[in-house]
Amino acid sequence: MDIKKKVKKYFGIAVNRVVTATSQGVSAKDEIAEFEPAPEMVKLCRRAAAEGAVLLKNSNKVLPLTSDRVVSVFGRVQNDTFYVGYGSGGDVKAPYKVSFMQGIRANGKIRINELLARTYEKWCEANPVDDGFWGHWPMCYDEMPIDLSMARTAASQSDTAVVIIGRAAGEDRENTLEKGSYYLTDTEKQLLDCVTEAFDEVVLLLNCGSIIDMSEIEKYGDKISSILYVWQGGMETGNAAADILSGDVSPSGKLTDTVAEKWEDYPGSSDFGGKNFNCYTEDIYVGYRGLETFAKDKVLYPFGFGLGYTEFSVENIKCDCVNGVFSVRADAVNSGEYSGAEVLQLYYEAPSGRLGKPSRELVAFKKTKTLLPGERETVSLSFSVSDMASYDDEKEFAYILEKGDYKIYLGTDVRSASLCCEYTQEKGEIVKRLSQTCAPSEQGSFKRMKFINGELKYEDVPAAKYNLKDIILKNLPEETPFKGDRGIKLSDVKNGKASMSDFVSQLSPEELEAISRGDYIMNSPLGTAGNAGVFGGVLKSMRNKGIPAVTATDGPSGIRLQSGASLLPIGTGLACSWNTELIQALYEQTGLEMKRIGSDVLLAPGMNIHRNPLCGRNFEYFSEDPLVTGEIASAIVKGVQKAGVSACPKHYACNNQETNRTHNDSRVSERALREIYLKGFEICVKKAKPLNIMTSYNKINGVWGHYNYELCERILRGEWGFDGCVMTDWWMRSSKSPEFPQLCDQAYRVRSGVNVLMPGGSRTGRRKPDGTLLKTLGKPEGITLGELQRNAACVLGYIIRSDAMERTE
Repeated sequence: MDIKKKVKKYFGIAVNRVVTATSQGVSAKDEIAEFEPAPEMVKLCRRAAAEGAVLLKNSNKVLPLTSDRVVSVFGRVQNDTFYVGYGSGGDVKAPYKVSFMQGIRANGKIRINELLARTYEKWCEANPVDDGFWGHWPMCYDEMPIDLSMARTAASQSDTAVVIIGRAAGEDRENTLEKGSYYLTDTEKQLLDCVTEAFDEVVLLLNCGSIIDMSEIEKYGDKISSILYVWQGGMETGNAAADILSGDVSPSGKLTDTVAEKWEDYPGSSDFGGKNFNCYTEDIYVGYRGLETFAKDKVLYPFGFGLGYTEFSVENIKCDCVNGVFSVRADAVNSGEYSGAEVLQLYYEAPSGRLGKPSRELVAFKKTKTLLPGERETVSLSFSVSDMASYDDEKEFAYILEKGDYKIYLGTDVRSASLCCEYTQEKGEIVKRLSQTCAPSEQGSFKRMKFINGELKYEDVPAAKYNLKDIILKNLPEETPFKGDRGIKLSDVKNGKASMSDFVSQLSPEELEAISRGDYIMNSPLGTAGNAGVFGGVLKSMRNKGIPAVTATDGPSGIRLQSGASLLPIGTGLACSWNTELIQALYEQTGLEMKRIGSDVLLAPGMNIHRNPLCGRNFEYFSEDPLVTGEIASAIVKGVQKAGVSACPKHYACNNQETNRTHNDSRVSERALREIYLKGFEICVKKAKPLNIMTSYNKINGVWGHYNYELCERILRGEWGFDGCVMTDWWMRSSKSPEFPQLCDQAYRVRSGVNVLMPGGSRTGRRKPDGTLLKTLGKPEGITLGELQRNAACVLGYIIRSDAMERTE
């Protein structure tokens, strides 16, 4: 190893130790836990990983692999598999991890070229992977070089080639427009060149955290027979992939993102990755909403697309509209030779009107059960006419149905969906009036796309027309006089023996400060070993009043504790299953694991929109579509909370890139905010009722998420009815309130409706309040006792609904 590599390696190790010392002390990536998952969890992990795999191509029905063929497996990730993305969301100490080769061998139906397999094993042993350190993880692993003679030798010993190409994903860094990240490396291209030259049947598996460039792969044409995105499937990755390759499971996954011809074809791509800010110039035309509207020729694989080993037809379509509710019923018929499942997807096309609309928007979907050949299932889809309304951020500040014809399309992806019915809106109608909020502060701060009657143009984004200070002052809560400890326990509130107001009136200013933050550090001694942080009863006097210390743990791909836990498939892979019932069942098992090993709050699901394929944290998130995002997130929250513990959807809101994430400003119109970036959160809050929500690191139109009164008080609580606890992402930026300059940091945060600073202190581990919360208490326009009491009530309102209360009874 040369001196430069040594310096880089050991500097990285030192940095990694410093970073992980603030959390669990060590990275769990290569550790195996002495933890035994429940059999049902293992079964669901395997099934979910398989159902999320998306088959993009299967020329000549090369897949599934038949037992009469010998298979040569190429690519180092057959052994050094990517199971999950790097960072807090995937750093789970798993009980085991099944690589692709291990899964193929265990399957028993796939005959492999053992000579080639041993060659890869020896090479991987001699060339171990370097996982880097926090935020500097590899994009991919160095590939074993293959020349044409080696490929031809393998071809002489086998019938079919399976090539596996892998890509890492990771928090606190982006994917890049470079070879080895978004693009293939020269070694990978040489591998494909040689294998496609030597073999007539080539299957390509993509072991990725997010979409990569497919244009280079498309150039091989039918030299590559089959293409399958297997994503990163957690601890059961290899078994799930083998199930699909062998035909034990027919692929049924569907893309939750559009695959465009080039990265530059994605709407708004030129406004991604800015260091200080990004103007969301594509507005509502994110992903397929833009590409299907004005760039259909730039699409390689449309949103919602995915093949199986069997064929389906959609028959007996019936539509009706009664009392403002559309119902569409159809038979999904398995007309092929294999068992399989299908996803029926319902889209609408609204009249262009004054606001401008995308040509297609998903409004409902449903996945069938696994159907035998010849079997059918009647699928019912429904939605309200009001679901087709658009938000007017120019004039009415309301959701409106513009006059004209609304067309409904049913199919198995956005491109193939065909017209099944129409609805005529005779005159414009306001279906839900709201108030302008969270709009950009200055008129003309940037321009946005608008597509009206076949013409794409740009116009100024409307600016805020209200005085936020007046709104805040008008809605300050009343205070309850401090009465000291009267012996009321929190369990008395839970059991109806006392009111929350009576209990909170006992809390001193010091206790009100303490309940507004965690226990300062990650891996708090008050919680289970390896915790992300603890909040609630962080003082002895609070625990004496019956307030338990509540343990939060990182997610979403499992529970990040030192004891270990099951490693789940990544968010994108789960979403591509389109199976909300399966995902809910999987996360119900996760909830049971939480109770078993000592977690009260799972910091999941991650549900930011896939605005651009380069976002480094896309692997944790679900889709470019807000409905898919909201429904998948709802399934996760329902599953976790059914077990008596809490989910915590994140990152609220517009955390759509990792570059400079703690300072970057997401500048977005109110319409795009409501229709795209908040819609998934809205669906999740209303359908699944999460008990906790986490804010984002970034700014939204100039205001950090952890200081955003408009998002937290006006929208989340005021419009959606959220009644739980809002916490920060870990640590926050120091700032003064523009409306109340004497307020800063914790007082600014609490006035904004963000209840808990996590983990509670600074990154230095200083175990002392910073003094900013109580500094202005009782002063003109300072923080009020009523605000502190309201804040405490929000935190305690979650806790009394948590099974954590059992520890105090």
